[in-house]
Amino acid sequence: MPGPGCSERMARVIDQLWEYIAIAVGILVILGGVLFGLLRGRGGRTKSAPTAPPREKEVLPGVGDDAEEPRDTPTRTIEDRGGVDTLPPAEPEVLAEPAPTPTIERPEAPAGRLQRLRARLARSNTALGKALLSLLSRGGLDEEAWEDVEDTLLASDLGVEATTELVESLRSKVKVEGATDEATVRGWLREDLLALVDPSMDRSIASSRVAGRPAVVLVVGVNGTGKTTTVGKLARVLVAQDKDVVLGAADTFRAAAADQLETWGGRVGVPTIRSDRDGADPASVAFDAVKAGAEMEADVVLIDTAGRLHNKVGLMDELGKVKRVIEKQSPIDEVLLVLDATTGQNGLRQAEVFGEAVDVTGIVLTKMDGTAKGGIVVSVQRKLGVPVKLVGLGEGPDDLAPFDAEAFVDALID
Repeated sequence: MPGPGCSERMARVIDQLWEYIAIAVGILVILGGVLFGLLRGRGGRTKSAPTAPPREKEVLPGVGDDAEEPRDTPTRTIEDRGGVDTLPPAEPEVLAEPAPTPTIERPEAPAGRLQRLRARLARSNTALGKALLSLLSRGGLDEEAWEDVEDTLLASDLGVEATTELVESLRSKVKVEGATDEATVRGWLREDLLALVDPSMDRSIASSRVAGRPAVVLVVGVNGTGKTTTVGKLARVLVAQDKDVVLGAADTFRAAAADQLETWGGRVGVPTIRSDRDGADPASVAFDAVKAGAEMEADVVLIDTAGRLHNKVGLMDELGKVKRVIEKQSPIDEVLLVLDATTGQNGLRQAEVFGEAVDVTGIVLTKMDGTAKGGIVVSVQRKLGVPVKLVGLGEGPDDLAPFDAEAFVDALID
C-alpha cells in the first residue's frame, strides 16, 4: 500500500496535467475561431458585389514625367460567378488646343510700287495732262491760248511761280522749234515738268541705325490727313526692306489711335509702345518709344503724333515740346509732314507752319488717287524746300509708294 508521500506526488502530477489540458483547449479554441472566421469571410465575399480592379493609368504624350505614345485603353472584365461584366473604356482627357499663332504678313516690296499705281495717279490728273496737250497741239497759239494754258496749270495747284516758269519755257520752245505736233509737245512737257519736280532731291527716308542707335522718325500733320494710317503703311514699307521697326503711339488724345496703330504693327510683327491710359503725356510716350527702340536694337522708331490744326498756337507749342523731349533721348533724324493732297493751296499754309515748329524734312501726300491735282507736289516742295518722299494712292495696306519723280511726271502727261 502506497505511503502518504506517494499520494502527494500523484496529486501534484494530476494538477499539472489539468493545467496542460486547459492550455491546449484554449489554443484549440483560438485556432478554431480563426479558422471559422476565415471560412466565413470567404463565403461572404462570394455573395457581395464585384469590385473592379484598380484603373490602369493612361499615358498622354508630353504630359507629366512620361511622354510616350498613348496606349489603347484595354477592356476591363470582372469575373463573378462565372459571368463577365464589361466596363466601357474611360473617356480620354481632352487637352486645350494652343492659341493659333497670328499670321505675320509679308508686305509688297516698295520698289516700283508707284509704277504699279500709275494708272490711279493718271486718272486723278487727267485734267492737267490732256488739257495741256490739247491746247499746245492745236497750233497757232495766240495770247488767249497761252492764257488758257496758264489757267490750266494754276488749276492744277502748280503755283504762280512754277506756272510762270513753265509757260515761258514752252513759249520759247514753240517759238524756236515751230513744231506743235502732240509727240513733240509731250516731250517738251515731260522735260519741263520733270525739271520742276526736281529728281535730284534726296527722297530717301531715315531707316537705318545711326551711331549705334535707331533712326528716329517723327510723323506730324493736321487732323484728318490719314496720319496714323500713313505711319502703319510706312511700317510696312520699311519691313519689306527688312528693317526692324518700333512704333510709338504718341497720339494720346484720340481714343482709337493707339489701337489702330497697334493693329497695323501687329499685322507685320512690329511692336507698338503705347500708354495704358487715354490722355497721357504724348511727349512721355514718344520718349519711352525711342528708349524701347534702343533697347530692342531696332533700325528705326516711327512716332505717330496727334493731329493738330496749324492755326492753334498751343497745340503747335506742344508739338515742339514732344520734339524737345525726344531729343533728350536721341536726335530726331526725320520729320515727315502728312498733307492731304486734295486741300490744294490750303495745304501749303499748313506745311509752312509745321515747318516752323518742327523742321520738316519730308512730305507725305495722301489721297493722290482722288481729286488731287499733281501740281501740289511742285508747290509744296518750293514752299518748304524739302522733297515729297511718299504718296498715298489708295486705301489698300500697300498703297503708300516712295515718290518717283519720273513715274509721277509720266503719269501726269499719260
